[in-house]
Amino acid sequence: MSIFVYLYSMSKVSIRFFNDREVRAVWDEEYNKWWFSVLDIVAVLTNQDNYNKTRNYWKYLKSKLKKEDSELVSATTQLKLVAKDGKRYLSDMLDYNGIIALARQFPSKQASRFIDWFTYSDETIDGKSKYKAYALFESSLIDTIEVGSVKGLQQIHAYLFGGLYDFAGQIRQKNISKSGFKFAMAQHLDNTLRQIEQMPENTFDEIAEKYVEMNVAHPFMEGNGRSTRIWLDLILKKRLKKCVDWSKIGKNDYLGAMVKSTTDSTSIKNLLQHALTSEINSHEVFMKGIDYSYYYEET
Repeated sequence: MSIFVYLYSMSKVSIRFFNDREVRAVWDEEYNKWWFSVLDIVAVLTNQDNYNKTRNYWKYLKSKLKKEDSELVSATTQLKLVAKDGKRYLSDMLDYNGIIALARQFPSKQASRFIDWFTYSDETIDGKSKYKAYALFESSLIDTIEVGSVKGLQQIHAYLFGGLYDFAGQIRQKNISKSGFKFAMAQHLDNTLRQIEQMPENTFDEIAEKYVEMNVAHPFMEGNGRSTRIWLDLILKKRLKKCVDWSKIGKNDYLGAMVKSTTDSTSIKNLLQHALTSEINSHEVFMKGIDYSYYYEET
């Protein structure tokens, strides 16, 4: 399960991914619980991509449950959520128990899998690291990181994975590969990283090339992508007053472009450029970026 939490108009908001579908939620400070988007859940359980069909199905189901005097309808509340057009609309929401009750209205393997996923607690290394990444925005460390340097990247990695990996923040001493591609040889890595560090970062193209080269170097045993995407955003913020809204870049598009970037960086540059935003101080953009960044790494 992938989850992120960010602040929006003083409300904690979460987006989780089930089968590559978003499930939005809002934190209720008064009652100390999450409220989840009913339409997102219905879309998941019906495997429906069409918003209008999803809305109509929920309208039909809600009417049916109301006639049956189901407590599920009375347990529904309405809260504002950000839609794809960037505006906030009132949406039907249910709490944790309500969502499980709703899922049980769909007797299918998909519903059973959803309930298993929904009730799962992520205590993995990635899960714990992600919460560290969320906290980075509020941490004083983010203002002390050396932007664009190898040391800065090590600082980020050490923060994300400290206490989780014994090699957190340490440059690898072993050769590694992924899907048949061999990253920079360990015996030459120090020199390679020095060369990357000295690459210019005055324009978008220069910054993107530096990011691609750091990805090819892959300086750590694990956690390279997650650390390097934060590193990239810090360079963009400092040099161009921009950062990447990672939620605008699909997982498959990103992974495919990064594979191609070892020989041709055109695709990844296009993806990054079209996802640039000037909202560099936005808590929401940062937190969404963290969640998508970790989502890219899920297999």
